[in-house]
Amino acid sequence: MTRRIRSPGAAVGAALLAVAAAGAGAAAIVLWPGARTSATAGTEEQRLELVTATGVHPLEVEIAATPERQALGLMYRTSLPDSKGMLFPHTEPRELTMWMRNTYIPLDMVFILRDGTVHRIEARTEPLSERIISSDGPVFAVLEIAGGAAGRLGLKPGDKVRHALFEAPPSN
Repeated sequence: MTRRIRSPGAAVGAALLAVAAAGAGAAAIVLWPGARTSATAGTEEQRLELVTATGVHPLEVEIAATPERQALGLMYRTSLPDSKGMLFPHTEPRELTMWMRNTYIPLDMVFILRDGTVHRIEARTEPLSERIISSDGPVFAVLEIAGGAAGRLGLKPGDKVRHALFEAPPSN
């Protein structure tokens, strides 16, 4: 389980840890190039672009760079504009699973390969559901955007996501 912790106590604990760390002024995240601090404690916000047949669509995304931030994700939010999202990067590609526990709004989950190619999209996920949503193969990251936004933007498997995380590592 990547972002949604199955134990209710663990989810509450992760949320309290994030709040406590923010209250103590802790900064335990590694900032990616171009990061800005978000209004949400423990996150950073960066520009990301979705490259589709309908054009290039810029988004401002929060980067869930720590296990605690990934566990909390977009839980407890009551709205998410089409121009915003949250990116869940991982260190290596792997099979990822998600759920919607304590998530009050429908989301589109975009599963992304290491090179930034969209692997698959789970559209309009059901709020508060504990149904397991799988990446259906190893992926490097998940992008969560407002439910229905992928369709409105024309985003499909095979399209590209542009962000520093998906740039090829320098060769030695």
